[in-house]
Amino acid sequence: QVQLVESGGGSVQAGGSLRLSCEVSGYAVSSICMYWFRQTPGKEREGIASIYRGTADKFYTDSVKGRFTISQDNAGNTVYLQMNNLNPEDTAMYFCAARICTSSSQARVYTSQLMQWWGQGTQVTVSS
Repeated sequence: QVQLVESGGGSVQAGGSLRLSCEVSGYAVSSICMYWFRQTPGKEREGIASIYRGTADKFYTDSVKGRFTISQDNAGNTVYLQMNNLNPEDTAMYFCAARICTSSSQARVYTSQLMQWWGQGTQVTVSS
C-alpha cells in the first residue's frame, strides 16, 4: 500500500520561500510519477509540478514555472517542492499525488482523476 505524507506548509509573506516534502512509502520501483497539486476552496485541484522517478524528468505548469522546483532524494523516497517568490495567489492546500507510470511523458498529464494515491495535504498561506 502506497502512502504519501506531506509536510512543510505554513505561512509566509509575499516574496518568501517554503519547501514542501512528500515522503513516499510502499512502492520501491522506478515506474512511478509523483505530482504536486494545489486546491483553493470552490476550485478544482490544479496540478503544478511532476517528476518521473525513473529518470527524474521534471515538468511544470506555467503558473509556477521559474519559481517552483520539484526534486527527489537519491532513492526517490522523498519528493520536494521548493517554492520561491511566493505570492498571495499561491495560497492553497497543497497535495502530493502519485500514479504508476511507464515513461516520463506520462508525468506531463496532470489529470487528478488518474492519480492513484494522495497525501493528506498541507496548507500554504502567503500574505501580502
